[in-house]
Amino acid sequence: MIGARFNLAQHCLGRAAQASPDKTALRVVGDAEVPESGERWTYAALDLMVRRVAAGLLAEGLAAGDRVLLRLPNGSDYPIVFFGAMSAGLVPVPVSSQLTESEAAFLLEDSAAAAIVQAGVPSLANVPARCRVLDAAAITRLKTANPLPAHSDTDAEAPAYMIYTSGTGSRPKGVVHAHRVALGRIPMQRDWQALSASDVMLHAGAFNWSYTLGVGMLDPWSLGATAVLYCGPSDIAIWPRLIRTTGATLFAAVPSLYRRILKYCAIDRADFATIRHCLAAGEALSPAILAQWRQATGTALYEALGMSECSTFVSCGPQVPVRPGSPGRPQRGRRIAALPIEGGAKPLPAGETGLLAIDRGDPGLMLGYWRRPDEDAATTRGDWFVGGDLVRFDADDYLWFEGRADDIMNAGGYRVSPLEVESALADCPGLAEVAVAEVRVREGVSIIAAFVLRRDNSGLDAEAVMAHASARLAGYKRPKQVVFVDSLPRSANGKLLRRQLGLSAAAE
Repeated sequence: MIGARFNLAQHCLGRAAQASPDKTALRVVGDAEVPESGERWTYAALDLMVRRVAAGLLAEGLAAGDRVLLRLPNGSDYPIVFFGAMSAGLVPVPVSSQLTESEAAFLLEDSAAAAIVQAGVPSLANVPARCRVLDAAAITRLKTANPLPAHSDTDAEAPAYMIYTSGTGSRPKGVVHAHRVALGRIPMQRDWQALSASDVMLHAGAFNWSYTLGVGMLDPWSLGATAVLYCGPSDIAIWPRLIRTTGATLFAAVPSLYRRILKYCAIDRADFATIRHCLAAGEALSPAILAQWRQATGTALYEALGMSECSTFVSCGPQVPVRPGSPGRPQRGRRIAALPIEGGAKPLPAGETGLLAIDRGDPGLMLGYWRRPDEDAATTRGDWFVGGDLVRFDADDYLWFEGRADDIMNAGGYRVSPLEVESALADCPGLAEVAVAEVRVREGVSIIAAFVLRRDNSGLDAEAVMAHASARLAGYKRPKQVVFVDSLPRSANGKLLRRQLGLSAAAE
């Protein structure tokens, strides 16, 4: 599609606004017991507001290609500003409202953002002079601008949005997606979600998360369906009630949320009467949770495997039978392989374990890492993008996950670098050395643990380590367990063996 004109916001909202202007595009619910609580936006109203915000952002002096950092709580302003920026040819950078001041400040600087939109969260204290600050009052002003034309477009290969993900370094890296990413999502809409315009998609994630932005909004709006998102208090019991009161036909969440629903909720199958099936991604779905969910709710649960760089590309679904323990097969039209760990671009045969690879011609694949040429080079092998997952394919092309080739951890669907956590803990008073690893505490449940060496006679305790982490790291990155040790395992050349720590702790 190089050279073609294509705008992601127009694709998702503009077409449906013309075809079905009065249909509900978005519901933002704050109270599951009051079905009409919160906000309801038709496609026509949402598209118009997005185009107003697009014009307003340009009127602020921003230019095509400028990055715009979004620090907003769950609410309709998040998708409106996100899609408004893309409609204007700007590049929104959604970040979590859980981030600490120092974490958010790093992303603001690293992205070289020309503006930051922040409201409903603590404001950053030191914003560079080059960066415009748009607060709640500014958002209200943006919404009153004369809208951009309904057919504004951009180059299909132009950057559409950027998300940050943890890599093998001590800092997150930006993943830049093009407007043509919408075309790369068609296989998952068909083979995993079996999505259609008649569906009501309820997603359980935060608005800023790539899983929520994609499956919760991009996908349903691409097909003229209805998206439902929740902005009320955190309560695990809310989800079955929300499904019932919103009439959701599809429900998407991480496997750990399904586990918590099964553990803490009184399951009533009547709550799931409208559900066609449920969707799981972000972390591995254990066979036990899969079986319990089917038995308790009477609904199918389909898993998918993906990454921030390409969303999901392996899945099961209504036309791909579930094999417990496997996320499924490559979606139709995708070219996915396992490549030799030691190098080479020739796919391995069935049964052999290698590095998961995606054809670089996949329209869903990112443009590249933001200002990380070394990382781009490290993930390129001929026509393949190579990630860090170790996988094998069986004779029927089902994928089986065999772990990570690096030490990246999974925290509730978010990738977390141990180096980032270790760096945040390194200056904790009384701490001599620290290593961080993912520890499996039981089937389907893993936590981040910090293994700490105290300085002589320091008296450092777990509470002090936790407090130090709380001041420097978002909640999902913080260790849930602190283990004091006398030494850390290392290889002959001094490399820290984090995986050995995680395995030894899991065995205790």
